[in-house]
Amino acid sequence: MSRRRLPFSFTPAAALTLVGGLVTTAALTAAVVRLEFDKEALAFAQDSVVRVAALQQGLATAAGATVQAPEALARETLARAGLGGGDRVLLRLYAARQAVPARLVYANDAVAGAPLLAPPSPHWLNGGREGRALHGFSAGGQDWTVETQAAPHTWTGTHLASTLLLTGGVLSTLLLCAFVQAAGQRARRVQELVQERTADLKRTNQRLVEDMLARKETEKALQESEQRFRQLVAMSSDWYWEQDEQFRFVSVTGDFTEKSGIGIERVLGKSRWDYVPALVDTELGREHRACLEAHAPFRNLEYRAIDDDGQERWFCISGQPVFDENGRFAGYRGTGSDITARKMTEQRVHHVAQHDVLTGLPNRSLLQDRLGQAVAYANRSGRPVWVMLIDLDRFKFVNDSMGHKAGDVLLMTVAARLRGALRDSDTVARLSGDEFVAILSEHRDEPLTPDIVQRLMDAVAQPVMLGTREFFVTCSIGVAVYPSDGTPSDSLIEHADIAMYRAKKLGRNNFQFYTPAMNEESLERVRIESALRNALERDEFVLHYQPQVDLKTGQIVGMEALIRWQHPELGMVPPGRFVGVAEDTGLIVPIGAWVMRTAAAQNKAWQDAGLGRLRVAVNLSARQFASSDLLADIESVLNDTGLDPACLELELTESLFMSDVTPAVELLHRMKSLGVNLSIDDFGTGYSSFSYLSRFPIDVLKIDRSFVNDITHDANYAAIVASIIALAHNLRLSVIAEGVETAEQLDYLRHQGCDEMQGYYFSRPLPAPEFEQLLRQRRGLAVLDDGPRAAAA
Repeated sequence: MSRRRLPFSFTPAAALTLVGGLVTTAALTAAVVRLEFDKEALAFAQDSVVRVAALQQGLATAAGATVQAPEALARETLARAGLGGGDRVLLRLYAARQAVPARLVYANDAVAGAPLLAPPSPHWLNGGREGRALHGFSAGGQDWTVETQAAPHTWTGTHLASTLLLTGGVLSTLLLCAFVQAAGQRARRVQELVQERTADLKRTNQRLVEDMLARKETEKALQESEQRFRQLVAMSSDWYWEQDEQFRFVSVTGDFTEKSGIGIERVLGKSRWDYVPALVDTELGREHRACLEAHAPFRNLEYRAIDDDGQERWFCISGQPVFDENGRFAGYRGTGSDITARKMTEQRVHHVAQHDVLTGLPNRSLLQDRLGQAVAYANRSGRPVWVMLIDLDRFKFVNDSMGHKAGDVLLMTVAARLRGALRDSDTVARLSGDEFVAILSEHRDEPLTPDIVQRLMDAVAQPVMLGTREFFVTCSIGVAVYPSDGTPSDSLIEHADIAMYRAKKLGRNNFQFYTPAMNEESLERVRIESALRNALERDEFVLHYQPQVDLKTGQIVGMEALIRWQHPELGMVPPGRFVGVAEDTGLIVPIGAWVMRTAAAQNKAWQDAGLGRLRVAVNLSARQFASSDLLADIESVLNDTGLDPACLELELTESLFMSDVTPAVELLHRMKSLGVNLSIDDFGTGYSSFSYLSRFPIDVLKIDRSFVNDITHDANYAAIVASIIALAHNLRLSVIAEGVETAEQLDYLRHQGCDEMQGYYFSRPLPAPEFEQLLRQRRGLAVLDDGPRAAAA
């Protein structure tokens, strides 16, 4: 905090100069005044002596002459002596020995008889002299007294020298003081500036020291960073490159030749499209060049190149533009890496994702893409496209009688024959199971005829050696033609499927072209949809319950509620005929809500009747899971029926929540917060993503019956089931096996530690009265001490 400076202040030197100058001037002036007074006193004394002597002589001379008046005599005597003027000395003559005013006879001052003036100067200034003198003498027998005094005079008239000395001294002192003051202030400002500059220099020096230290630290860090960078580049699979303003490589480091297989001499001095000419003709290459010319950064540019051995390599590069200190573009620098292995893996994964693992044929995903291309070609060329759905006859017999391995061999053989019987431009895909789809486009020189279909059938009908047995297999083919009446492009496979079923109804081993008249199943679908809309109001739905048995205790611990439709004309309609229609039309939502409420109420009634604390499982459809009222419906059912939430289990399939996992996880947690149990139905037939499974608040996994059916005679399915059980237990989940139909299946599941089972081995789905009777009889599985075998009790 700086001191507050006064508007004006003397410097010490100026104050001393002022005081000393004034004191010196005063002393000198006083001395000169003393000298002036001494001179004046001397002149006064001399004048007084002269006048007194003149008077004494004149009075003595006049004593013998005619007697005159003393006043006239004194004036005449002084005049004769030339002393008549009274400008310098005032003179009074007394005719007495003392200056008695009454004896005054002569005076040359203004007022005769008045006393003489007081001394004109202070006592300390005139040295004690009064400026007045008395002289007594006798003349003519008379005593006389002469009183003299210096006449009044102006100060400057008598003391001009001292006055000038005083004035000059004061002025000189003031000027010298002003000079000293100015010099002092200037010196003080200089000192302050020196101090400020010194402080600035100290701060600057400190900052310079700090900057030097920081620079050293930065240089050290930069050196360490550069060393780490070089080490990382040397150890990594990447290389570092630099280009000039013409996009020509000027430097490539990081063992580029070893990592890329391309000699560095092929690269230096050339642009990227110089040593990869094919890049210029691609859209990717043109976009990359435009990016470079715009001096923009780029990342993860992937391109192909041929190495020095003639092998195709894939590279991934990223780069940043470089500008000099003036902002001018100076080139690019960046990194590159060999991604050939990754690309090969991606191609293999892509191939696996779009091809059937068993036969190597395109799968459903690639089939849809090929079908779209074929339809687009037909629209451009005006030539037809045939879609054939090929289904093997009696394939189930091969699986059942000779095992799945034989079935796999048959499928691979048929796939090879289908490919061999068609052109390279045609597509053969495996749709599912023993179903194949062929897409044929007509060309100018290759018209499509029924002979092509017959050739396919003949190729499939050739004998196949399965082990030591020769087996003959036939196929049924449905053909849909585009464009044709009643066959839109997105229904070709569906119409081919309808035509294939018509061929099977006609005795198999033949082919049929789709016609609108074949749409009987579609008509039935319309009838079922119409009837479904009234079935709920007419109370035509009933629930059957299939027991779920604990494999450790053998007791019934729950049941799955399964819907049945008691149609007045169609009879008992199985779920497979109407659930799909209900799902498509949205009717599954009110039907599913009815199933949940009815099953919960029935379970509560059985518990109140003392038949045990059971858990009832209800399937949730995709439409129900997506409904915004699902949570409210579940809560309403629990509140209205009074059922403990832990006694209600909701079954979901993996496909319900795999399309959008994050909101599905949130919804599942909200459902779980209600206290209900959640299970995944048909586990293993969908996505079966373990990473997602760990995020879901699931309580139970249900093994699909397709795995359980073959666990006793197919090691692969047995291993899958064992893995599912182990996985579930590691995740602290319970496991229920569906579709258990034999004692051998039951024994295997028990041996693997499966928790519960349901299936025809113990009981088929039962109407509510029969299921209640089953509970009252307390039926269960017999648990044997001597082994895992069990039988229905």
